[in-house]
Amino acid sequence: MSATSELEGTLTDHRKRQDASARPRAILYRMVMPEHICPYGLKSKWLLESHGFDVEDHHLTTRAETDAFMERHEVKTTPQTFIAQERIGGYDDLRAYFGQPLADADDTSYRPVIAIFGVSFLMALSIMALSGGSILSLATVTTFIAIAMCLLGVQKLQDVEGFSTMFLNYDLLARRWVPYGYVYPYAETLAGVLMLGGLLPWVSGPVALFIGSVGAWSVFRAVYIEKRELKCACVGGGSNVPLGFVSLTENVMMMLMGIYTLIGIAL
Repeated sequence: MSATSELEGTLTDHRKRQDASARPRAILYRMVMPEHICPYGLKSKWLLESHGFDVEDHHLTTRAETDAFMERHEVKTTPQTFIAQERIGGYDDLRAYFGQPLADADDTSYRPVIAIFGVSFLMALSIMALSGGSILSLATVTTFIAIAMCLLGVQKLQDVEGFSTMFLNYDLLARRWVPYGYVYPYAETLAGVLMLGGLLPWVSGPVALFIGSVGAWSVFRAVYIEKRELKCACVGGGSNVPLGFVSLTENVMMMLMGIYTLIGIAL
């Protein structure tokens, strides 16, 4: 029996079983090899089962078997899902079939910033609870800002080159002195770490106030005066966060923390 006839027979048997069963059924072909189990195959199986499907799970256990399957069905990737004798496709196609398409990698998103600020706030509450302090206090706010500075700095430090390139699109000081784009991630992270521990306020205060002030003016000018549509480098060079309110908020928070720290020194 040819491979095509075998598949047609499998699909026909599958259709008969689906007609006789209350639960819908799907056929899934995915790579399951000793050295590699396809993660998208596992995701496809879980997605089908989570939507109430009984999955007829076929493992492609060798490279040759996988290549033969792809050639037979004229596809370039696995896994491949079949429902009611119709080939749905890979994991992305399956998500689209269930009305859950993945977001395009180029789409703008505030998710990274929301995640950082949200986790920073929860960490601040946790630290205050551990220390026995009131969670409804100025200390909670300053702890939150310090943690957010650290996490935002770490995001930038993952790819300083990429950050500095994106940063040059709008930062006024970096445009005049390119090395500032490389210094910024370290300065923000250092200031956040020092502020979190209440250490060397005569260093952290001026640093935060300086980079926050320059950054705030740069963002305000680019977005609200020049009306430019740019991507924000606040969470690193590869982000799709629009430049605007979020980046302005980050810089204003650093300004306020710098001022607060300097006032603490004076008092």
